[in-house]
Amino acid sequence: MRRSFHAETHRVHRIGWLRAAVLGANDGLVSTASLVVGVAAAGSGRPEILIAGLAGLVAGAMSMAAGEYVSVSSQTDAEQADLARETKELAETPEAELDELTQIYVARGLDQGLARQVAVQLTEKDALGTHARDELGISETVTARPIQAALVSAVTFAVGAVIPVVIALLAPATLISAVVAVTTLIALSVLGGLGASAGGAGVVKGAIRVTFWGALAMAATAGVGLMFGVAA
Repeated sequence: MRRSFHAETHRVHRIGWLRAAVLGANDGLVSTASLVVGVAAAGSGRPEILIAGLAGLVAGAMSMAAGEYVSVSSQTDAEQADLARETKELAETPEAELDELTQIYVARGLDQGLARQVAVQLTEKDALGTHARDELGISETVTARPIQAALVSAVTFAVGAVIPVVIALLAPATLISAVVAVTTLIALSVLGGLGASAGGAGVVKGAIRVTFWGALAMAATAGVGLMFGVAA
């Protein structure tokens, strides 16, 4: 009798780059659109608006890359420190580490004898990998990758930021704020939906929460522009 196997598709391996990509694109779109809307609301001309938008794009992309790199590098340093400590403990007190691993499996529902057997077999195969995964929660799937996060954040920020800049270039001068705001809200809803779909979450919920905060940000900067505007 042949056994049938079913294939499973999981999305947890996307956590690292998906987080950086969604955050980068969303931040690029919202911050640059808000900047454009705020400057336009202040009564500035198209050249000033475009300069502000491009400056925001470049500065934001570099800031996102640096921020992600530093943040994820800190996580990597913490992981490496924990792994080094675990390696030392495995070498110096292997029996205590085996007991610790056994109790982890007991807490997850195995009886004492079976938990001990599992702990012994997994330790013989890959002691450090087993402790990293089951004791520290570190695995290859979710391990931190600083350079990947930095590059993804910078590129996706720039991609998101390009949209309001291009719209500001093409829209009628008197309608830049309105056209950029509407276009940005549409793009945000699409971005939120795509991000939610890629992560396996609800598309509508993802689109609504991203659009709401984007609208709030643009409304705030437009208010600042109107308050301190140079035009009558």
